[in-house]
Amino acid sequence: MGFGNLELITLQQYWWIIISLLGGLFVFIMFVQGGQTLMDKLSDNETEKTMLINSIGRKWELGFTTLVLFGGALFAAFPLFYATSFGGAYWVWLAILFCFIIQAVSYEFRTKPNNFLGQKTYEMFLKINGNIGTFLLGVAISTFFSGSEFIVDSNNFVDWQNPLRGLEALLNPYNYLLGFALVFLAKISGALYFINNIDYEKIREKAVESIKINMIFFLTFFLGFMVWILVKDGYAVSENEIIVIERFKYLQNFIDMPIVLSMFLIGVIMVIIAVFVTITFGKTCCIKTGGVGIVLTVMAVLLNVGLNNTAYYPSTTDLQSSLTIMNSSGSHYTLMVMSYVSLMVPFVLAYITYAWYSMDKVKITKEEIESKDSHNY
Repeated sequence: MGFGNLELITLQQYWWIIISLLGGLFVFIMFVQGGQTLMDKLSDNETEKTMLINSIGRKWELGFTTLVLFGGALFAAFPLFYATSFGGAYWVWLAILFCFIIQAVSYEFRTKPNNFLGQKTYEMFLKINGNIGTFLLGVAISTFFSGSEFIVDSNNFVDWQNPLRGLEALLNPYNYLLGFALVFLAKISGALYFINNIDYEKIREKAVESIKINMIFFLTFFLGFMVWILVKDGYAVSENEIIVIERFKYLQNFIDMPIVLSMFLIGVIMVIIAVFVTITFGKTCCIKTGGVGIVLTVMAVLLNVGLNNTAYYPSTTDLQSSLTIMNSSGSHYTLMVMSYVSLMVPFVLAYITYAWYSMDKVKITKEEIESKDSHNY
């Protein structure tokens, strides 16, 4: 049976699953952002800092690729969300975009000769991307649960009700929970990546110590976020397609979707195991276990907010303007054609995996960096 024979709701669910997967992959690849924030903490000199930057410099483009796939899939599958959020809350998205633009510029120009801004300036840009960019992204995603101030009329024109254009999300302290949780998760995954990718004991020891500290902060904010969404009222779609407030909606979603709950629990356990084994037994391969755990956890959270008759982008101004996968998706034909194209996703993932292992065949060493520096002179 082809995609053309599937009902519209099935295609909508299929595409929300794909978008949730891409979201999970993107959060995992944000170990690059986390690594950028650890440059000074894990290094004592320029050689060690160059080792760190060269290590994550191999992977930062994978993050951009995944981000483009994630945004492109959202635009094509759920265009009304794209128009509402990116067209209405544009200041927060422009701030996030700026943080990612300066990351790309920094990797390109940090060590160029005659660099008029100076190397330290570009390193500061990388820290801004790692800290502020990650934090703002977490705040933006948190609005899937807290809601935003907008009205969508019968012609699907969007009227954003707050002049801050998305930055008002910063006025809700609950949104900070996911923002800070993402920052510290990225730091943990960044440290796990360095431990795996850099063959230098001094950096590995410092990375382990950073994981011990950041894990405490991550668990504090992440558990706070989970408690908040599980006890708060959610936005449900009734049988007659009316948006209503439902008590403990997100908790009920986990109960109603045991597969999603299992994904979430397995993902969390895998991240904890990765950290525990790295700290206790000194293993260097746990970025893989932790990475799969991150993907499963984030994917489960996104599936929770989008499936089971849930409004994934609620409006606190006009409840009936809230977006669901049913009222914000493209047409049956659009989703059908895209579904055939989505069959290429496994090949894209295979290419990313191949590129990853090809780049990691040789670990970064101090001798390699010092050899390159001597040749430069």
